[in-house]
Amino acid sequence: MEEGMNALHDFGIRSTYYLQVNYQKAQDWFILVSVLADLRNAYYVLFPIWFHLREAVGIKLLWVAVIGDWLNLVFKWILFGQRPYWWVLDSNYYSNTSAPPIKQFPVTCETGPGSPSGHAMGAAGVYYVMVTSALSILKGKKKATYTFRCLNVLLWLGFWAVQLNVCLSRIYLGAHFPHQVVAGVLSGIAVAETFRHIQGIYNASLKKYFLITLFLFSFAIGFYLLLKALGVDLLWTLAKAKKWCERPEWVHIDTTPFASLLKNLGTLFGLGLALNSGLYKESCKGKLGKWLPFRLGCIGVSLIFLHIFDSLKPPSHAELVFYVLSFCKSATVPFASVGLIPYCLSRILGPSDKKSL
Repeated sequence: MEEGMNALHDFGIRSTYYLQVNYQKAQDWFILVSVLADLRNAYYVLFPIWFHLREAVGIKLLWVAVIGDWLNLVFKWILFGQRPYWWVLDSNYYSNTSAPPIKQFPVTCETGPGSPSGHAMGAAGVYYVMVTSALSILKGKKKATYTFRCLNVLLWLGFWAVQLNVCLSRIYLGAHFPHQVVAGVLSGIAVAETFRHIQGIYNASLKKYFLITLFLFSFAIGFYLLLKALGVDLLWTLAKAKKWCERPEWVHIDTTPFASLLKNLGTLFGLGLALNSGLYKESCKGKLGKWLPFRLGCIGVSLIFLHIFDSLKPPSHAELVFYVLSFCKSATVPFASVGLIPYCLSRILGPSDKKSL
């Protein structure tokens, strides 16, 4: 078993080395792809756009992103996946030969386990939701036409082009092995496909959001404490990241498992809080909410606000404070997009019943 994994890891290291040597000019592109594939962009950019164009798609997109990333954390804790940038230096596999020199980058040194890839899983889930939703909207009740079939092919080609670039990016940067990104893509698609058949997310009460958030948090913490009691340290990767990362400043606390957990749970709870608030019901659910210019205005203001809001970073010197503030910051993102900003715009524009829509 160990020999097989070593061989698989060696293939991954040589794949990373091959890409870094033969595609040096693509370095900036791969770094950009990795940054864009981060789930932060799903929360701060894609969600506001989709929500105000098609609320159901926006809600499903956020659920797929949050639950997918939560499952990714659990899978990582179970699978104990290595990462190339530390394995190549930490393993004794190359004791008799020289290891391929793998370059590191500012986005390489993530601190959690490597399998499956969170970037690949998140991108696959989010883009699968967008493609299937777009096709469903465009098709409507009409029979498939030649134009629709062409569009269907183009969208799916685009989907797989995105996944290929994300996978190559993560391998190039030394953040993941090839088998980890493949597992991430397949897992992300599975999560997104599952949520195509779950209707309860569209009218869930605040109580349901609270209970689900509490369950996800309790399960993750309980799982961590149980294995810790059995002598298994689920934070074993943090020490490796600090030891083998070329520059200490490249190791960020917001890549730790608990930071990811609290950001996702905050996002989900913030969505539930917004959808069940009077702010949302008075704005998006009123007559003004059916007016396209109003929805486009909500998108524009949300994107500007969230771009500025994203620059506010919780202090990282105290972990507990960082985690609490991360939860609150993440909860603010959907609450602002869904409740606060639409409500403020509706008040500025005046009572909806006086508007000529």
